[in-house]
Amino acid sequence: MGGITAKSPVIENAVLCVVNTCAVTQKAEQKDRRIIRLLLEKCPFATVLVTGCYAELSAKKIEEIDSRISSLRGLLKSRVEKIADFLREYLSKRAGVFDAVEFSRLLRDGICAFPIKKEGVSENPFSLNTESFLSHSRPSIKIQDGCNNSCSYCAIHLARGHSVSLDAKSVIERVQTFEKTGHAEVVITSVNIAQYRGAYNDEFVNITQLLKLLLLNTEKINIRLSSIYPEVVDADFCEVIKDKRIRPHFHISVQSGSDDVLFAMKRHYKAADVLSACKQLKKAKEHVFLACDIITGFNGETEEDFEKTLELCKNCGFSWVHVFPFSERQGTEASLMKGKVPQSVRDERALRLTKWATSRKIAYIQSCIGKEFDAILEKRKDGFHAVTENFLHCKISDGILNSIETEQYVSSDFVRVRITECLKENAGKGGELDCIAEIL
Repeated sequence: MGGITAKSPVIENAVLCVVNTCAVTQKAEQKDRRIIRLLLEKCPFATVLVTGCYAELSAKKIEEIDSRISSLRGLLKSRVEKIADFLREYLSKRAGVFDAVEFSRLLRDGICAFPIKKEGVSENPFSLNTESFLSHSRPSIKIQDGCNNSCSYCAIHLARGHSVSLDAKSVIERVQTFEKTGHAEVVITSVNIAQYRGAYNDEFVNITQLLKLLLLNTEKINIRLSSIYPEVVDADFCEVIKDKRIRPHFHISVQSGSDDVLFAMKRHYKAADVLSACKQLKKAKEHVFLACDIITGFNGETEEDFEKTLELCKNCGFSWVHVFPFSERQGTEASLMKGKVPQSVRDERALRLTKWATSRKIAYIQSCIGKEFDAILEKRKDGFHAVTENFLHCKISDGILNSIETEQYVSSDFVRVRITECLKENAGKGGELDCIAEIL
């Protein structure tokens, strides 16, 4: 389950590599290409199958990299489940002899080329699910895919197609399975959770109603939402999330604090809606960790617009901000807009906002020192880590667990921890340990 790096040895017996790509920014596509080329180098006799958003938007460009590459459109990603049988049949006909270039061509002419059932809609978007999470302490379930919005800067609605939702009964059954197999928490994922409309008893339910059903039909498993939109947060939603089993961590898609910029982005809310949502969330959940996404340097963004964004983040009291300098996406309305902001200005504003966000995250962690939280344990090479209910990533204190005690703990165990120290040097790096905690 380890990753491939430039220092990894050559794997001569690999015959197939599958890459699920992202295309949310130019930087994401650059990472995609680097990984693809790295796999071609480290697995010299393998076919590389590329799928996901980048493959949906730039299939020909990807296949031009090497004759061993096949692109499977992102909307057709579910066909990955057919690849194993296709490979097995190929090897049986050729007495186990594998030709990467030939197999790539067969994929391009076969599985990758079959017509899509309905253009603009992901084909079987929820078929790739599993009950086994070998390298994760917390399972996830995708309940919604695609997006019906046409935000001027975003290519995701082009890559993912129209919004589709997993029916509520299937969601409930999958979460119940995770609970029965001993998982303490499940992460609910989506592209745009505000557009969730799951069929249930001849009706359709939204995300608030789905959460109610999940709480009614499970006993103890905790539920975390990967992201939300401001329009989701209303009195009914906040009443539901008061339940202890809904994790006090919400990541909100914001993008800007300027109404002029939000209008140019074709977002469906204003800055006041974001502020209102944050106030309601803070009232509903104690020690809530609020985070958001912000784009700096969008077309036409002035210094005054940016200052409004910074002011909104302060007024909302975000504990962290994921900041992205604006990145033009080919095929979007924004790529043709006038008023381009110089890249240097985009980056400078991103640095300023990230500096503020880092100070806020440190302050939030320090406010948690001495307090107790539920957490999910993760066993790592350097000892035990834990992810708290409010999404702090902790290293378990050295000496808290001796060699005898560690035998009773495994990854995904549900524990109670106390925060003891803030790791200030890590706070702004993202994906790093935030603090130190002790198990109670």
